[in-house]
Amino acid sequence: MPLLCSIAAAAGPAQDGPRPVVSFSGPALGSRYDVRVVMLPGDEAASERVRAAIARELALTERLFSRWSASSEISRLSAHASTAPFPVSPELFAALALARRASELSGGALDATVAPLVDAWGFGPAPGARSVPDADTLAALRERVGYRLLALDAGRSSVAKARPDVACDLSALGDGWAADRIAGALGMLGHEHVLVDVAGEVTARGRRADGRPWRVAVEWPGEPRERALVIELDGAAAATSGDYKKAWTDAQGRRYSHILDPRAGRPVAHDLASVTVVDRDGAWADALATALLVLGPDEGRALAARERLAARFVKRQKDGSFAEWATPAFESLVRPAAGSAPPGGRH
Repeated sequence: MPLLCSIAAAAGPAQDGPRPVVSFSGPALGSRYDVRVVMLPGDEAASERVRAAIARELALTERLFSRWSASSEISRLSAHASTAPFPVSPELFAALALARRASELSGGALDATVAPLVDAWGFGPAPGARSVPDADTLAALRERVGYRLLALDAGRSSVAKARPDVACDLSALGDGWAADRIAGALGMLGHEHVLVDVAGEVTARGRRADGRPWRVAVEWPGEPRERALVIELDGAAAATSGDYKKAWTDAQGRRYSHILDPRAGRPVAHDLASVTVVDRDGAWADALATALLVLGPDEGRALAARERLAARFVKRQKDGSFAEWATPAFESLVRPAAGSAPPGGRH
């Protein structure tokens, strides 16, 4: 699922001559993007090339992963009503393979075949009234969900479905994937010092204008917002999955989050509000953040500790407050907040 925690970036003053930081922003993947590029003196003329590279990578992400477009590659794979192998691009195959790796690591807490459940709970592209699916409907849908229902053939770059009605959704890693792609494309243009935020998923490459690592602020899910945590990213990405901004409430006041547990067929119902993961790979951080959130406060923390992940967990308390816990790898990234990360765009 897309990152729901706002992340802000900071760039400091130049030390060895003027190094302008140029910002680029706009709509992206149903949300916003914010890209900051440390330019060489006099390099502001490169802005149009930067803007074109950003647009190109965002368009590619849409062509690959958008379930809102019937012509996207993921939509065509889902519509392929056959168990015969379906050829896919190297990019989509790599994304499906990454999702498969996250599924195996988490015991199915993240699952690329979750699309039927996403739609049934009212979080898919089809409009309609949101309601709780009945037990029979959920039982039937769960037969169509399971990462083992996809067979990936790397040699042929193809995917075979065990059932013709299996449908895929890779939104749990798409924003992080896009942020990494943009950072890579700008690097190919010679811009090695960039901070890329796509829908709140952040990839940092190089350094700030003052030569120090980029710093970003991870939003606190409750109040006060001043409790946002500042972390330092040095050639890494940060992704947060949260259950607190995209949800609906039924007539009885019960709240249903877009964070779905593919194993249960339902939105998560535990007290874990958000998980942030830092990793060198933005798509992997994005996928892991979702998987850990689905696993919940106990299983998620156990997995993060076992795998030595850089992860932070925020849990709701019975009195409405929040408590947090982080792995040592994540704690090593935390920096003093005062004056280090002024707010950027809210996404």
